[in-house]
Amino acid sequence: MEHVIVERVFLEPVEFADIERAASLGQSCLEARRVTLLRSSLSRDGLRMICEYEAPDAESVRVANQLAGSPFERIWTARVFIPGV
Repeated sequence: MEHVIVERVFLEPVEFADIERAASLGQSCLEARRVTLLRSSLSRDGLRMICEYEAPDAESVRVANQLAGSPFERIWTARVFIPGV
């Protein structure tokens, strides 16, 4: 499995509750493609977000997000770096 990063940019500020609701609605799209959301970080101004997924590849995450109607700027695979490990 790959570690996949999704960058999102919103035209208007969003609240974390909005993000949770959207994630719940899109869960079946993720499950169908064996994509697991690990964590999301929303900027304090509510205009930017980074989401981390575990998935077979970046394309699986891209398709799941498109089908769920979740906007994104970029999707890319990454290696996890943990200092001291």
